[in-house]
Amino acid sequence: MSSRAEIHHQHRDVTGGWLRPSVFGAMDGLVSNFALIAGVAGGTGDTRVIVLAGIAGLAAGAFSMAGGEYVSVASQRELALAELAVERREIERHPEAEQAELAQSYVDKGVEPALAAEVARQLSRNPEQALEVHAQAELGVVPSDLPSPRLAAVSSFLSFAAGALLPLLPYLLGVRSLWVSAVVSCLALFGAGALVSAVTARSWWYSGLRQLLVGVLAAGLTFGLGSLIGTTAL
Repeated sequence: MSSRAEIHHQHRDVTGGWLRPSVFGAMDGLVSNFALIAGVAGGTGDTRVIVLAGIAGLAAGAFSMAGGEYVSVASQRELALAELAVERREIERHPEAEQAELAQSYVDKGVEPALAAEVARQLSRNPEQALEVHAQAELGVVPSDLPSPRLAAVSSFLSFAAGALLPLLPYLLGVRSLWVSAVVSCLALFGAGALVSAVTARSWWYSGLRQLLVGVLAAGLTFGLGSLIGTTAL
């Protein structure tokens, strides 16, 4: 028999920097531009105005999402790096105290004191390995796998643009009816919600219906507001 432990299952990446901005960007782009187009269509029947508003909403939202994600993730990464620097200095200056702290953390989890001390001693022989163990235990981060601001920004930009393009696409193809855009948007909303269920514990129909309800509610309220105000108030 092999001395290596057999791996019977695998986990999906739940800490990467691409999933959240991609999902959030696509949903936000679809819902916000669908609502924007519906609101403008409710206030004016001019297709050129609707298309212009849709394109402006796509561009502004995509750049805003990308910039926001970049700054947010960059700030999060810089904070983590600063705390890692503090932990690295402590390991260099007070190795015995840090080793004892690590051993105590294992004791607190139910490991026998002698075994916990030996594990901490072996892990502490390599400063970088010790840093990684301390970082995971105290900060909840992996030093070698911090989120990338560029990846988050690009993911947000592309996903928002893709989502925002769907309700605008019928108008770009020459369709003048809001209902066609609404049907495309509703199908996309349900499909996007169902797709998200692949990386969550929710059923596909629940996630799809939830996202559809949110999008339709936002578009309906914006359409009503646009119809109420109209172009005469401008």
